[in-house]
Amino acid sequence: MDNTILVDNILKSLGGIDNIAKVENCMTRLRIDVIDDSKTDIEAIKKLPGVVGVVEAGTYKQIVVGPGKSTKLASIAKSKIGEPQLGDWKSNKNAIKNEQKQNKFKSGLKVIGEIFIPLLPAIIAAGILNGLSGLIANLQVTNSLPAAGAWEIIRQMFALIGGSFLGYFAIFTGINAARQFGATLALGGMLGAMSIMPGINGISALFGWYNEEVPLDSILTTGKGGVIGIIIGVWILAKVEKAVRKIMPDVLDLIFTPMITLIITTVVFVFAIMPASGVVSDGLVASLSVLINSSSPVVNIISGYVLAALFLPMVLLGLHHGLIPIYAIQLEQMGGVSLFPVLAMAGAGQVGAAIAIYFKARKVKNTNLVQIISGALPAGILGIGEPLIYGVTLPLGKPFITAGLGAGFGGAYVMLTHVMASAWGPSGIVAIPLMMPGSILNFTIGILISYIGGFVATQFLMKSEDLEKI
Repeated sequence: MDNTILVDNILKSLGGIDNIAKVENCMTRLRIDVIDDSKTDIEAIKKLPGVVGVVEAGTYKQIVVGPGKSTKLASIAKSKIGEPQLGDWKSNKNAIKNEQKQNKFKSGLKVIGEIFIPLLPAIIAAGILNGLSGLIANLQVTNSLPAAGAWEIIRQMFALIGGSFLGYFAIFTGINAARQFGATLALGGMLGAMSIMPGINGISALFGWYNEEVPLDSILTTGKGGVIGIIIGVWILAKVEKAVRKIMPDVLDLIFTPMITLIITTVVFVFAIMPASGVVSDGLVASLSVLINSSSPVVNIISGYVLAALFLPMVLLGLHHGLIPIYAIQLEQMGGVSLFPVLAMAGAGQVGAAIAIYFKARKVKNTNLVQIISGALPAGILGIGEPLIYGVTLPLGKPFITAGLGAGFGGAYVMLTHVMASAWGPSGIVAIPLMMPGSILNFTIGILISYIGGFVATQFLMKSEDLEKI
């Protein structure tokens, strides 16, 4: 189906253009907020050619269409809708009621996703280039590459590009958080910038909170609280800005509202939010470190297996975006991300399960299923697992479970070998360049183990006869 026709059908099934409040997209999903949920027909959307599945959370709809396609469909939809629709008072009333019915936890995860999803292309590009810069540096140390000349120029250019984003990740987070909470974007960026400025250490030292010997153990230090603190801080910033603007005369608004807002918010942010969120982020890192740095192989194997095996259900429910702050905290405090490589094994387990189903489907001459897998498998190998989830393993039921069981073995290996990534992004083979140079081989082995695990588990637990009825 033509992309324009597909968008027209999706919008029609969501109640028409006047019922659309907002359209965004991530790598594989068209993300749409509707005004009145009662006007939507989700079953009709699921039947459209090109739609892999739909995830609902009240008025928030995630329509899975696959990599690349989501960006094109979002662009077409935005051109048709124009400015966000506010609707009449009745529609607004329905939208508020529908929003109130949503699970608060899921609503929070939605906000986190909308803060970080737009940053994903930069996160991936910066991570890969930083990894390549590190690889060149390691080869230079061993004299495999010259330490000067063209290779050094390339290394420094890669480091420059990667550092331009990852070094100022807090600022980008602040800007996107301000967009979500309705604050002035520049003020959100300023709050993020404050958290990484050296002046924080000077203020901390004045109050005796700074530990010069071990800065990370300080009550308050540069970067304390990470993205958790920034998100909370910008949320408060939005509340303060709206309150100040209400009482500020129009003629003075441009000058005094930003200044007063920043003064009030900065005091709260520096002296309360950063130290408190620092305790939370330190606790998260410490908890993960118990698993990652455990001297017991048994702990590594069990934790890696469980984490990888349970990740697919999180993706199904759209909860995986809630892990992004943990990735960011690990990157800030540990210089690398250990959780992402383990969870990335879930997609590889699903690939193995799909390959097993492919051979069984060919055996019973289920050409429709063979065709579906042939189309979805390349995306799965590249790390985009949703076409396989919604097109193959989830509809069949049992393979969705066997994929997780098989992925667990890869997760156990990755955790046991302490694989670390320099960023996060899609799983699969495209994640290999995101790994730190010393972890590339073990991550690749982990993917192969997950392929085999998913294949074997599905081969033994799924019968060919089960595919004849589909």
